[in-house]
Amino acid sequence: MKIWRVHALGGIENLVCDEVPAPVPGPHQVRIRVRATGVNFADSLIIAGKYQEKPDLPFGPGAEVCGEIVELGERVEGLRIGERIMALTRHDGYAEEALVSAALAQSVPPTMSDEAAAGFPIVYGTSHIALWHKARLQPGETLVVHGAAGGVGLTAVEIGKALGARVIATASTAEKLEIAKARGADEGINSREEDLRVRIKALTDGRGADVIYDPIGGEVFDASLRAVNFEGRILTVGFAGGTVPQIPANLLLVKTVDVLGLNWPAYQERRPDILRQSFAILMDWFADRTLTPLVSKVFDLDAVPDAIAHVANRKATGKVVVRGTAK
Repeated sequence: MKIWRVHALGGIENLVCDEVPAPVPGPHQVRIRVRATGVNFADSLIIAGKYQEKPDLPFGPGAEVCGEIVELGERVEGLRIGERIMALTRHDGYAEEALVSAALAQSVPPTMSDEAAAGFPIVYGTSHIALWHKARLQPGETLVVHGAAGGVGLTAVEIGKALGARVIATASTAEKLEIAKARGADEGINSREEDLRVRIKALTDGRGADVIYDPIGGEVFDASLRAVNFEGRILTVGFAGGTVPQIPANLLLVKTVDVLGLNWPAYQERRPDILRQSFAILMDWFADRTLTPLVSKVFDLDAVPDAIAHVANRKATGKVVVRGTAK
């Protein structure tokens, strides 16, 4: 089978399409024929060796897939051959076939496309646990979502509205702001043309935002720290801007605010109960059309480096997906 892997850490150009034997499932694993793979910003980080998880070389990026089960390992219960599932793979997802832990697999509803299913778990899971579990966003609070038209940002807009918040979206272009507003954002701030701190304060009558969702870091985080309300919460979910902010602790004290970090993959091992609760809520919201996943661009399997570069260079709106070979 074909699989995209790196044999040495570095840039996206290090990706190689290898031919390898089909994987054999171990206990509690299933082998799937991959229909689609979700593209995430973390893919570029893991290739460069800058992600918190560092697999042994060679390895492939690609952490979430949709596929059809073709083989069951020992002691697998509740899944069947031929079933269409979405699942987390951790890595090696850009391939014709992949191994998946049965515990991390979820049956795909008939109304959800392969592409939407492949791009669903990480971005929706991240935003929901961040806002529902960590920040405990309440109805009537004001939520600011930075990078609001990107993969995780757009899901944070949708989930914020589902939780009853007033949502202010920030993005770098007017076109991206329109996408966020189409998913429910109440207000928009152009982060290239407007002062984030000033505009957030103006839109909240000087109080500041109750919760700020930040997948960007750098100067955006610095502005957020100065535009958050008393007892507000800032969620740090990534550093797509390339700079990890250094937090002046005196501002946390003076403003009486919380900065909350979120490493969503850690919930797979540390708090699977929270992950299961979150996913059950998300699937209910998908069923009643509260959530409408946006897949903005689909690449073929032979264009994986282009797909990852598209996301890494922050050109994407919504979710980017690589189409598998099985249709």
